[in-house]
Amino acid sequence: MAQEMTSMALVTADSLDSYVQSVNSYPMLSAEQERELAERLHFDGDLNAAKALVMSHLRFVVHIARGYSGYGLPMADLVQEGNIGLMKAVKRFNPEVGVRLVSFAVHWIKAEIHEYVLRNWRIVKVATTKAQRKLFFNLRKAKKRLGWFNNDEVAMVAEQLGVEANEVREMESRLAAQDPAFEMPAEDDDREASYSAPAYYLEDKSSDVALSVEENNWEAHANNRLSNALSSLDERSQHIVRSRWLEDNKATLQELAEHYQVSAERIRQLEKNAMKKLKEAVGDFA
Repeated sequence: MAQEMTSMALVTADSLDSYVQSVNSYPMLSAEQERELAERLHFDGDLNAAKALVMSHLRFVVHIARGYSGYGLPMADLVQEGNIGLMKAVKRFNPEVGVRLVSFAVHWIKAEIHEYVLRNWRIVKVATTKAQRKLFFNLRKAKKRLGWFNNDEVAMVAEQLGVEANEVREMESRLAAQDPAFEMPAEDDDREASYSAPAYYLEDKSSDVALSVEENNWEAHANNRLSNALSSLDERSQHIVRSRWLEDNKATLQELAEHYQVSAERIRQLEKNAMKKLKEAVGDFA
């Protein structure tokens, strides 16, 4: 039964219209029917009664969720969060208090929707304290009615909501702000704007700048020592080393032997002696 109750809160975007039609088909409960079901749940733990109470009030959740459509969040998600609030309200509803379930549940439904909106409206939360939450939802309504705030209107809204004028100004600026894109679009030619994107400031874990500079400097130093050491050899030894080790198309011992009209073994000896001199001149730089 608990799993079935949870599944009733799941609403997908592609099935929202059919979901609304479905919940509207459930009959409304009279005060007597509602009280009877609530007593069965409250005193006897009857989950079938809980299901009946939830199903008969799902249309009310849709009605409340539509009031939050201006936040740019999926209506299906708003309804789903509201359904969770409704189920929490049904669980805590006491029929002996003497109020209808709809009056009791509206607080729980809105509370869940508020939490969802605050979590997902922006990447960075715009409201964390109780006063900021109150401002977040009420200031949007006031701005729609008043337009741009002047000082008198800010003072009026602050007095109505019981907060300071500077808190109203701060929340107004938060509401007007926009989340920057993590990466600038590829077609954006503005170099300065691209450098301001958050992705530009992330640390590259795949490389170490200091290590790269050190390696480049050491490689340049080693190449310089090798070049100096190579220039200290006689012309024939330089040619043999270059042909055997530094050229793209490396020569064989026999090819060099034919070039200098000596044996391949003599070329090998000359190469060995040259490499020994290079190692002594360069040292252990590898």
